Amino acid sequence: MPPVTERAGSLRGAGVDLFARWVGEGGPTVVVLHGGPGASLDYLRPQFDLLATGRTLLFYDQRGGGRSDVPRTTPLGWLEHVADLEAVLDGLTPRPACVLGFSWGGLLAVLHSLEHPGAVRKLALVGPAPTYAEAWTAYDAEFARRQADPVVAAAREALFSSGLRESDPEAFWRRAFELSVAGYFKEPSRAVGLTPFRVNSRAQHAVWLSLAGMDVRGRLGTIAAETLILHGRYDPIPLAASEALAARLPHARLVVFEDSGHTLYTEETGRFVAVLDAFLPREP
Repeated sequence: MPPVTERAGSLRGAGVDLFARWVGEGGPTVVVLHGGPGASLDYLRPQFDLLATGRTLLFYDQRGGGRSDVPRTTPLGWLEHVADLEAVLDGLTPRPACVLGFSWGGLLAVLHSLEHPGAVRKLALVGPAPTYAEAWTAYDAEFARRQADPVVAAAREALFSSGLRESDPEAFWRRAFELSVAGYFKEPSRAVGLTPFRVNSRAQHAVWLSLAGMDVRGRLGTIAAETLILHGRYDPIPLAASEALAARLPHARLVVFEDSGHTLYTEETGRFVAVLDAFLPREP
């Protein structure tokens, strides 16, 4: 990909400082939310950066993840993440009108729109996490089944008996990471295309605990934003979860990527960029 113009800095959330990265020059700003939770913005690179033409992408590490360290006493539930997003949007001039979220970031964008009606005009949700508990249960079971696949299990056993941990720790960690996320892909071998990342387990657990049993399907009709939902056919998150989301949002369109799992932005990058580039706001 061609070089992109970027800069790093910080933003003020709801009482916390957040590490941020701006990509692109000029045009409307699109706020990008990573998944995890407890991960960082880095694993959306380099593919999401391809959208920084005619617009500026603003990524930030969510509280408790990446380079947005917070004291251990800081609350990390979904309400705090929603408050951070609203503070980020409200602190920018002009206020961004579009939020783009991946996985948990997609669910965060939905929750923000429920708590702050009319806050944005456009939502782009890529492989969004489910909005109801039954879909979470189905996802957990399917991901566990894929991770137990004999091919993945054999590769994991071979790695840990290879001696690579001692001879090349960095290469060992990279391969261990690929095997830990293999179940997200249509083909486990495609995990090599995902930028490695680490998850802050405390932040992740706090968010999931705060979401336990949540079902917001009955409230989705209050979201007026024009919404684009992308979902990979082979995503362990059930397609039915995104179909239910699209059916209940008044102005939503669902696009299914037929050759992808969860990280469709790495598996069908060209189509991912083309579909989103046509939807996201950009300079004339």
